[in-house]
Amino acid sequence: MSTKTRKPAKPRTPKMSKSAARADGAAKTDRLRKAALAEINDRLAGGKQDHEVPSEKEVANNANLGAATKGKKAKGEKAPKTPKAPKPAKEPKPTPPKRVSALDAAAQVLAANEVPMRAKEMIAAMEAKKLWTSPGGKTPEATLYAAIIREIAAKGNAARFKKHDRGVFVAGKGA
Repeated sequence: MSTKTRKPAKPRTPKMSKSAARADGAAKTDRLRKAALAEINDRLAGGKQDHEVPSEKEVANNANLGAATKGKKAKGEKAPKTPKAPKPAKEPKPTPPKRVSALDAAAQVLAANEVPMRAKEMIAAMEAKKLWTSPGGKTPEATLYAAIIREIAAKGNAARFKKHDRGVFVAGKGA
C-alpha cells in the first residue's frame, strides 16, 4: 500500500445556473454603481473639491515665498551676457565627385556609341571607360537590364533608352 495520505476533499459550492450568475453579477454591479454615484454627489454637494482646497503645507509655503520675494529680484532675472565674438567662416570641404549609377553610366555609354548594345556589352564598356564597376554582384547585367526595362515602362518615349530588339537597346530621346 502507499504511504501517501489523502487530503480531505474541499467542499464544493453549488453551481449556479448561467442566468442566476448573470443576475447576481448584475445586482453587484448595480450596487457598486449606486455607491460610486452617491460618493460623487456627496463630494460635489460639499462645495470645493479636495484638489481645489490648499493644504496647510501649501498655505505656509506660499506665505514663505511671498515674504522671501519682497525686496529681492525675481528668481529668473540675471545680468545680461556679453556677446561672443563670431567664429571665422570655415572653408567648404571639397566634395568628391558623386558616384555614377549603373543606369546613368549605361545611358552615357549608349549615347556615345551609335551601335545597339546588350546589357552585358554595356557593363563591359562601362568598366573599360571606368564609369562604373560592379560592387561584387554576380549578375550586374541582369540588374542593369531590369533597371532599363523599368525606366522604359515608367517614362515611355522620354526614357534615356529605347528597345531596338530583344535584349538590345539604343539611346532614347531622353539621353
